[in-house]
Amino acid sequence: MASSLSRTMQTRKTVIKTKGGVVASQHRLAAEAGAAVLRAGGDAVDAAVATSFVIGVLEPWMSGPAGGGAMMLWRAGESEAIALNHGMRSPKGLRVEDFPLSGEGVSGDLFPWEKVTGDVNVQGAKSIAVPGVVDGLGQVHERFGRMPWSELLAPAIAHAREGLLVDWYAALIIASATCALAQDADAAALFLEDGHWPTISGWTALAEKRLDQRRMADSLENIAREGARALYDGELGVAMVRDVQDKGGYLAREDMCDYSAAMQAPLKVSYRDAVFNVVGGLTAGPTFAHAMSELEPRDLGNKPTAFAAYAEALNEAYAARLGSMGDDGESPDAPGCTTHFSVVDRDGNMVSQTQTLLSIFGSRVVSPSTGFLMNNGIMWFDPVQGRANSLGPDKRCLMNVCPIVGETGGKRFAFGASGGRKIVSAMTQMASFVADFDMDVEEAFHQPRIDVSGGTKVVADESHAPEVLECLRKKHDVVTAPRTVFPYAFACPAGVMREGNTNSGCTEIMSPWGDAALEED
Repeated sequence: MASSLSRTMQTRKTVIKTKGGVVASQHRLAAEAGAAVLRAGGDAVDAAVATSFVIGVLEPWMSGPAGGGAMMLWRAGESEAIALNHGMRSPKGLRVEDFPLSGEGVSGDLFPWEKVTGDVNVQGAKSIAVPGVVDGLGQVHERFGRMPWSELLAPAIAHAREGLLVDWYAALIIASATCALAQDADAAALFLEDGHWPTISGWTALAEKRLDQRRMADSLENIAREGARALYDGELGVAMVRDVQDKGGYLAREDMCDYSAAMQAPLKVSYRDAVFNVVGGLTAGPTFAHAMSELEPRDLGNKPTAFAAYAEALNEAYAARLGSMGDDGESPDAPGCTTHFSVVDRDGNMVSQTQTLLSIFGSRVVSPSTGFLMNNGIMWFDPVQGRANSLGPDKRCLMNVCPIVGETGGKRFAFGASGGRKIVSAMTQMASFVADFDMDVEEAFHQPRIDVSGGTKVVADESHAPEVLECLRKKHDVVTAPRTVFPYAFACPAGVMREGNTNSGCTEIMSPWGDAALEED
């Protein structure tokens, strides 16, 4: 099919180097909130807390307090990498018999699992898992934070009081999920006009529409005042549980009270002269490690051979993932979901945080008492029993997140991405860009990539040089795709880098909201 997109337009993002800290986020205002914390003397962890809560308000369809994810930290003083898994869990009361297979083929969302009757594992209250991100942020702040917790949530509360501005990009995202959002009265009231129509801005730049997020602001004030565990042990958690159960979900008070994010040693990946630290366990970290081990002995003498090697290494790594970890396939046409941000402070401390609701708009269910859009983490499980990742109660979800802290050739970097199964493909290539080709942040983020996510095809950026595409086609079925704003054919990375005492950062060049914000004006 012929594309209508311009062939002459060029998009770039400016990268500035600074002695001060840098926050790179998929939303500019979230990055600026983190940078303001660094100006106030905060640690990278403090900036991460502020950034996380703000992006949950301003990009609510990607992540938020009712989501989960994973974080990699680098503590410069101790020269230590630390991993944090704040992924979701299935509720203890989940009943597998409530998810009968329909026999109607595969689901149409992110994963081609066998279709469940009514898609109750994909959308609605039964798809909601136990959230983890707030507990994870609370744990790292308690250990490493310098600034008061309540001050770090203040920017998110202010943004929620004002309400998310529905610009053209927000309107596009809301329009893409209007039919699904209309099925939950509270989601429809928050995101749609008259409960049925997508909220859009006016034709002129002077028109302004905002979402009413005042209920979310109240809940964030509660968390700011009482601490992270307010969502788990306090009345706020009780209210959220009641809302989910009233809508037919399993989430229970016991699930919330028993939840604890896991701070652990990272999975350390040695690669030539580089070291990469990732989160192990049920994440994409082990798949990244496998891909790098496959890549290490291969020839990367030039870009054509390098991209051919990336394709082969990623195919091998995904074959192992599909066979042993149970993460079985993902629709190539699924909308982007999840968000990522990275932080480096002037002392060299780093945070690489990926957080998600899973699907775009998660379960498409809003908790009316809290104003939080709820996750659909249950969709991570295979509804067919007897497999590596089969659906069941009280199980940790298998995630595709892959935040990285790496070191090579005098450079240290914190990278990550959103994009589901596309994440580990992007991280493998970008880690190699830095380690094998000595790229800085600007070069690594502007370099065209491929996507190899376990399917039968290699998706290549159409801006690749002809010799790269020719080399790939010798062994692979290659399709080309443009790097566009929507939909995303490739993962959307965000990252920071430190060389000596100089910091820099960048985000996906096609992301209209993403930016790096500096501690220094």
